[in-house]
Amino acid sequence: MPVIERDTIFVLKPNFEDPAWPGQRFYCWHCALIEGVLASFPDLCGDLDIHRIAWPRPRAEIVDLLGEDHQSLPVMILKSGDTSDVQTGVANGHAFIDDKDTILQALSKRHGFPVPHP
Repeated sequence: MPVIERDTIFVLKPNFEDPAWPGQRFYCWHCALIEGVLASFPDLCGDLDIHRIAWPRPRAEIVDLLGEDHQSLPVMILKSGDTSDVQTGVANGHAFIDDKDTILQALSKRHGFPVPHP
């Protein structure tokens, strides 16, 4: 099991193609939301690793850590040995969060990001 030194967020690189919709370009709006929050508070990202990966599956970086069944992005993988009351799962010994709103909550709880306005 690879060691995760810091909480790690995986998002999709924008401007990808999907063969199901030829000739169109896309971004993942959930990933764009996370990217926007991270970009708004760069001084709070010091204890995070952020990986931007390509859209096509299999997503080898994610499969290596969480397995084939957990390739949806965005995802936050908690640093090795950590758990959280907001984690959405555990795979291959890694606690993770694969819900955009819960990732935002974890950024507030674990890294001091402000909370979204109600």
